[in-house]
Parts: sequence; structure tokens; C-alpha cells
Amino acid sequence: MKKISLLFLLTLVWGISSSFAEDTKENAQEMVIVQPTDTGEPLVNPGMGWTMHFYSNIPANYGSKLEPSDSLEWFPGCSTVYLRLPWAYIEPEEGKFNWAIVDTPAQRWIAKGKKIAFRFTCCESWLRWAMPEWVQKAGAKGFNYNFGQGVSDDGKLWVPVYDDPVFLEKLEHFLAAAGKRYNGNPDVEFIDVGTFGMWGEGHTFGDNRLSQEETDKMSKIHLDLHKKYFPDTLLCISDDISGPENREDDWQGIKYALSQGVTLRDDSILVQAPPKSWFHAEMADMFWRTLPVILEHEHYGGSVIKKAWSGDLLIKSVEDYHASFMSIHWWPEILLKENQETIEKINRRIGYRLQLRELRYPKQVTIAQPFTVDWSWANAGVAPCYHDGFPALTLKDNKNGVVSVLVEDTFDMKSLPVAPPDAAEVKSVKSEFRVGLVAPTTAPGIYDVYVSVGRSDGTPQIALPLPDNDGQRRYKIGQIELTAEK
Repeated sequence: MKKISLLFLLTLVWGISSSFAEDTKENAQEMVIVQPTDTGEPLVNPGMGWTMHFYSNIPANYGSKLEPSDSLEWFPGCSTVYLRLPWAYIEPEEGKFNWAIVDTPAQRWIAKGKKIAFRFTCCESWLRWAMPEWVQKAGAKGFNYNFGQGVSDDGKLWVPVYDDPVFLEKLEHFLAAAGKRYNGNPDVEFIDVGTFGMWGEGHTFGDNRLSQEETDKMSKIHLDLHKKYFPDTLLCISDDISGPENREDDWQGIKYALSQGVTLRDDSILVQAPPKSWFHAEMADMFWRTLPVILEHEHYGGSVIKKAWSGDLLIKSVEDYHASFMSIHWWPEILLKENQETIEKINRRIGYRLQLRELRYPKQVTIAQPFTVDWSWANAGVAPCYHDGFPALTLKDNKNGVVSVLVEDTFDMKSLPVAPPDAAEVKSVKSEFRVGLVAPTTAPGIYDVYVSVGRSDGTPQIALPLPDNDGQRRYKIGQIELTAEK
């Protein structure tokens, strides 16, 4: 009996000692704890930002006063140049294209790492031949009209019959040529389905008035054509195809667009004075969880004259629509000067805003041996991160050389939920890494630690609101010591 008790006692003591040793080892491993605060800076990221209306139908609006070298680096959060043009300006003669009108401003912005977006229109309130005149001469049917008055024999403007066979044949040839150039182009952020309705927005109130049933039919035809020639590019369509002030839930044209993976844009923000500042935030609720919503405010000067403009309401529109894009729809220097605080507030919420809330990693690790990293992330934006985004740690030497790239490829920033302002939900993940396992050759020493978010191969793609950017969207957050294997 005494022998059994002694054995039990020795076993118990050994277990306690072993547990104490493990706890002591864990506690002895000094951890680096980083809890960065959001810098508050505007972020230029894929799938979000301010879109500069370089051409807003009329070529003089609003990029005509910009120097060729000016791609609005000075406008906080500007990510995209938007080129909205009548078809006639691009194909003035059948089969002969003026692509330079698009490619020239586009290349200015692409050179600065920014994106481009398009809309090609067939009907305007200020130009008779938005659709090329040669299409009409080839036999395409249409009507003379006066804007706001409708069809008239002596109308000064022209509206095509949007499902006329000749019109559609010529339009399809044009879209095929455009698709050959721009479909799947990584520099193209989105393309509007803009070949139907006044200004490409699906309106027929100013020309040949159509029923909602006819409008739904026409919008489907034009959407399908765009899908055919831009299958690998994000497309969007105006909310107005279902009626500018239609708040019913029978939005058949819009629902069809959603079923085809075509996203929503609302070009009617602050066009009218309150309480008619916008109409379709409920429509956007069908889209924003899976597709980026695009907003365009009224021409700023016109909105001010109509007493429709409000910085607070512009901010609210971003919140209500969960918007990823907002327009610069005026002379940009004036818009910024007179709305700086509003723009700053929108930049803290528009699209997604990935925040590193906490990072814990060992101050010292042994080469080729496993170690644990704990990190916590939140999305402080109004919309999801629609692009894949995986967190990574990069170790660099004092010559800025990459020593090790460690990616947590099981945690995608897409999973971060969206929340109201200052209420972002934090998600945590634990990662196990090794540095220098087998190869490449890794020398002991003290190295700088950078955090980034991007592709699963460790290529950074997403700007973060953190200091100490290395110029490649990696952000220095501390140091780590690597020791040799024993």
C-alpha cells in the first residue's frame, strides 16, 4: 500500500513539474504586441474610390482643364478616370475608330497605377447624333425629338429605335471592337451598359416615351450585348431603367441585371432637393453584399443652384447604398476646395477599409522551427472587400531584401463583415509559420517585420491605413530576431 502511494505521489509531482516547465517556456518567449491605430488617410484600392468624370458626355466636362500630367494625385482617394462618350465620337465612320479619344486620358491614369471606366451612349439631350449619323443612313429607324417635349417632326435631336435590327447590327459590331480592346483588361475597373436611353441611363422621358415593359425589354437586349463582348469585365447598369422614382419591388430589369452579375449604379444622388435626394437605396440592398455599388452625384454646380447639395447627405448616400465608388462630377479643384471635410469623411468609409487591430508574434524564433502569430482584423468600410485579400508577414534585411514571406492563406478579408461607423466586428486568426525551412538560406540576425494584404502568393495589393509603407504596400510594424538551429 505504501509503495503504491509513493508511486502515485512521484507521478503527480512529475506531471506538475512538466506542466510548469511548459508554462515557463511559453511565458519565457517574449512576444511583440502591436496595436496600430488607423492613420485616417484616404486609400486608393482595387474596386473602390472616387471616379473622375474626365468626359461627362460633353468632352469639355471635366478633364479639359487638366494638364496632361495631372491624374488627380492631389484629390484624396481618387482611383479611377471615368470616360463617358457618345458612340459617334469613337466610330465617326463605319469601321474607322477614334480610340485615341479614350486611350489618351486612360494612359495618363494607368501610368499612375490607377484604373479606367467607360460608358458609350447612343442618345443625348445636347447632341443630335450621339448614335453615329451613318447608322441612320444605313437604314436604322428612329425619331426626331425635342428634349423634355418628346417626338416631333421638327425635333432637333435624334433617338434610335433601340431594338431596330439595323441599329443593333451596327451597335454589335462596335461593341465587338470595343470588347476586343478592353474585355478582361486589368486596368478597366468597370463598364456601364450605357447604349440604351437618354445619357445611357435608360431614360425615355425626354424622347420616345416607352412603357416599363418595353423599357425592361430594351435594357435586357443591351445588357446581353454587353455581356457577350465584355464577359470578363465588371458591368453596371443604371437604376433608372426601372423608373427614376420607382420605389416598388417589381424592378424586373434590375433583377435581371443582378441575375447576370451586372452591378448597380445610381446617377441621381442630390439631383433633387430633400426629401428627394435619392430613391433606390433599397434597390442597392440587393447588390452590395456581392457586387460593388457605384454612385454618381449631380453636377455639383447644378446641385448647389437647385439647393439639392448637402455634404451630410452625400455622406449618408454612401452609407445607405454601401457604396464602393463615388463620382467627381464637377471641376475637381472646386469640388475638393468646397467639400474637403465631406470628402475626408467619405474616404474613411467608402468601399472597404481593412484595419489591423492587433498582431502578436515572438520577439525571437529559431530558423526552421514553428512559431505562432496571432492577428486580429476588421473592416471599417461600408462594403465588403470583394477582392481576395490574404494577410502576410514579410521579413526584410537592412538592405530592403526579402528574407521570408509568410502568408495566412486560410483567412480571406472577404470574410470580414460590414458594420455601422465605429462598430466594425473584429475577427482573429492564429497562424503557424516557419522561416527558412529547407530553403532559401537564412542567416541568423535581426530583421524588420512588415505586414501586407494581397494575393495568396504574398504579393501586396491592398493599401492599409498604416504608417511606414515601403512603397509596395507593405507596412513596417516591428522587428524579429532569427536564431540558428541548435
